[in-house]
Amino acid sequence: MRALLREADDLLRAEGRHALGMLEFPWLRLALLVIAGGFCFGASMGCFGGRGLQSVYSAAKMPFLISGATLVCVPFFFVVNVLLGLAGDFPAAMRGVLSSQATVAICLAAMAPVTLFFYASGADYPTALLLNGFLFALASLGGQITLARHYRALIARDPQHRVALAAWLILYVFVSVKVGSILRPFVGDPTAPTQLFRATAFEENPYASLYWSAYWILHK
Repeated sequence: MRALLREADDLLRAEGRHALGMLEFPWLRLALLVIAGGFCFGASMGCFGGRGLQSVYSAAKMPFLISGATLVCVPFFFVVNVLLGLAGDFPAAMRGVLSSQATVAICLAAMAPVTLFFYASGADYPTALLLNGFLFALASLGGQITLARHYRALIARDPQHRVALAAWLILYVFVSVKVGSILRPFVGDPTAPTQLFRATAFEENPYASLYWSAYWILHK
């Protein structure tokens, strides 16, 4: 545990093997940070209503949520880099992307106590959904700081990296929302049975669901 915390600290500070410009690509350590951070936050999300099994399900699925959209988007990202003449920088670009995902996981783990506090304070189900969505957005901002740190040198070397980065961000956000919808539930509706996946996972419109959750909070 101490070694993992040290690894997380080095990543956030961009020191050690996570220092900028290093040739080493510590993908395994980044993957471990995603798994550990995702498991921690997922467990806190799933314990809404005191259901232990849902907490286990959510803890297992959260690392897939963080990394799943990345795996889906990588082929497109590679093609964009090749078209822009940036193929030689692709390993460095991917190092930045994976480092940002690990940063998101670390930030989520750090905010797990916030979720638990609001649950203990009597938050209802729609509020719990919006709360965790908001915390995930905050964690994503942390990931963007790491990504921008890695991309600074790349953009200075070739401004075309701005285009590649914009393409990555647009597609990643779109895909990650859908991946999250497929992997639901994470919080778990206390009026529904505990389940690993929903039978209508591929049929639901996650963007409409987010809209109506926000509408309910604002007009209740």
